[in-house]
Amino acid sequence: MLRPTYPIETERLTLRPFREGDLDGLYAYQSLPEVARFLYWEPRNLEESRSFLQQKMGASTVEKEGDWLVLAVVWRKTGALIGEVNLQWRSREHRQGEIGFILNPGYHGKGFATEAAAAVLRLGFEGLGLHRVVGRLDGRNAASARVLKRLGMRREAHLVQNELVKGEWTDEIVYAMLQEEWKRRD
Repeated sequence: MLRPTYPIETERLTLRPFREGDLDGLYAYQSLPEVARFLYWEPRNLEESRSFLQQKMGASTVEKEGDWLVLAVVWRKTGALIGEVNLQWRSREHRQGEIGFILNPGYHGKGFATEAAAAVLRLGFEGLGLHRVVGRLDGRNAASARVLKRLGMRREAHLVQNELVKGEWTDEIVYAMLQEEWKRRD
């Protein structure tokens, strides 16, 4: 079980559970085609973003296998909601997890995704005691692949045309890190 103490502070960011006032910031990026391009969903309208927000406001603890921790990423300098970062407890028996992140494109290229994802990796390895954490992405998503590499995750698999997403066969790339690798990182 993982019940983090909030807020979680990094050098420039605050990670916290989503709340009602996050709707405008959430919709600002969920509505963008370039954000949804490599994800399973289409750009969301305001009501879809509102529904997502309601679902995720309670995703602030991980209590059982399959649960997702979904945190708002806030840039402390401006107070702006710039994205989300998440951690799933995929297997209790095998101590496996998965991380993910989505940032508003206006904040790409500044290291925010790496900073937020590193905090969630820490929660997975040190808070939940995971043995292995993966990051899965669409094979065309080079920017997310760079983030996973910067985190010290290694590319483990390239699955060719393994999923039909939005009517198109897509490749999946899998990155992973073991707890021992997390402890050895610089």
